[in-house]
Amino acid sequence: MNALDYSILFGSMLAIALYAIWSTRGSRDLSGYLKGSGQTRWFTIGLSVMATQASAITFLSTPGQGYEDGLGFVQNYFGAPLALILISAVFVPLYRRLKVYTAYEYLGHRFDPKTRLLGAGLFLVQRGLGAGITIYAPAIVLSTVMGWRLDATIVCSGLLVVAYTVAGGCDAVSLTQKYQIGVIFAGMVAAFFVLLSKLPAGLTATDALAVAGGFHKLQAVDFSPSMDRRYTVWSGVLGGMFLALSYFGTDQSQVQRYLSGSSVRESRLGLMFNAVFKIPMQFFILLLGVLIFVFYQFERPPVFFNRAAWSAQVARSSDGRLQALDSAFSEAHAAERAQVEAWVRARHAGDARGEAAAREAAGDAHKRVDLVRAQTRAALDAASPGTKANDSDYVFITFILDQLPHGLIGLLVTAFFAAALSSKAGELNALGSTTTVDIYRHVVRTGASDAHYVTASKVFTALWGFVAIGFALFANLAENLIQAVNILGSIFYGVVLGLFLVAFFLKRVGGTAVFWAAIVAQALVFGLYATLSISYLWYNLIGCAACMAIAVVLQAVLPPSRRGSPATVS
Repeated sequence: MNALDYSILFGSMLAIALYAIWSTRGSRDLSGYLKGSGQTRWFTIGLSVMATQASAITFLSTPGQGYEDGLGFVQNYFGAPLALILISAVFVPLYRRLKVYTAYEYLGHRFDPKTRLLGAGLFLVQRGLGAGITIYAPAIVLSTVMGWRLDATIVCSGLLVVAYTVAGGCDAVSLTQKYQIGVIFAGMVAAFFVLLSKLPAGLTATDALAVAGGFHKLQAVDFSPSMDRRYTVWSGVLGGMFLALSYFGTDQSQVQRYLSGSSVRESRLGLMFNAVFKIPMQFFILLLGVLIFVFYQFERPPVFFNRAAWSAQVARSSDGRLQALDSAFSEAHAAERAQVEAWVRARHAGDARGEAAAREAAGDAHKRVDLVRAQTRAALDAASPGTKANDSDYVFITFILDQLPHGLIGLLVTAFFAAALSSKAGELNALGSTTTVDIYRHVVRTGASDAHYVTASKVFTALWGFVAIGFALFANLAENLIQAVNILGSIFYGVVLGLFLVAFFLKRVGGTAVFWAAIVAQALVFGLYATLSISYLWYNLIGCAACMAIAVVLQAVLPPSRRGSPATVS
């Protein structure tokens, strides 16, 4: 990066943050601070919901996911539109009719204080850890690639988002997210067109897709019934729907976004905006990764995309093994490139037999390339067990720094930081609100003034920001980052969703039964995750179903004096 790139990065981030602080200045009551002015329109809600969910992990890691595994990850989102329709029909009217600040207040109305605290507690644990991953993810990648200090990157970006979130509350989050998502989309679209221009002359778009398809990168749908496969249509529609139901319907970081709407209609339209555009957005980002894979069939990629880790190990290595692997990779890639070029020539000539033979030879050559890369990862891991062996998170940023012009590099890095700040702001805002409303105001200090609770919310928001920064400073993730976030959510979200579905639809179940059902179901999910190898998406369905089923059984066997109150809210 040069001076132009840095000026775009720091100028954009500071301008958006300072504008948010200035625009939302002045004291407000608790409702204004936690839910905003109540005049937010559907388009802003839609962008804010999207920005909270689509963190820097989405834009840094998802192209790498597409590079490695193709379009199959998009199945993770197949259930999201169904979930958003159900949330619009059931969740939104209930929340707005009760005029709650948080989703967990509803559990208190419907059940009892201990169930409300359990729901809030599960959210705080899961989202508190998630906030740490949100800031750690882009920091570890960008600091490694740029040569910045990791701790300084984490602290500086963390403090910036804490400052404007504490100062401006919900309105500041929505306002900044609207501009940050604009920067993100501008950067990703620009990268896409630059990538197309970088493909070899004479390689048409259909040629590029044919090459990608020949390497099985375009298989977006898998109807396999196996539960061991991480992404299938069934896990996406069923597990993905329950993940989206819980995330968009019960996670306060999302609920708070659409509670700020001026009406039920505006909230619903904001959610429908995401129902329409969520899958196409993820498809586009994965396709970007697939096209980077095609690009690197003609241009030699690094044998290990985390080049800082690679260079450090090469400097320390004395046996020459890494250098030998690098040479072997160059030879394997050259052979693969020759076969891919023969494949494209045969395709242009209309030689179906020659095209098929070259495609098969290219596949065999690619297996040798993958073998050398696997040997390289194993060698790096053996030399330094702390090295992150999965380097797919570095694919997109490596392409950006190597292939994009200055100025555009600054825009893309700005997009990554904008995504990190926008999602983190939504999370911190929700963590502060939940801690204040569901714990502090409900248990610690009841009956205080609005001004007192606004101050408390600011303090708790800042404290959660420092917790997230602290977690990020000590985090170490082995998973691909986009998967790590979804795995963490899937472990908790199913049980939380079970609490709400019992509240909505099982009117005879009381607080005591559902409270203990949630405890047992969460323990069950922990146990299954530790012992089974099924796709993590299924844990959303398992946790939810277990919570609901156990609640019904407990309600039937508990003595009447311990069953808890029946439904009081409809």
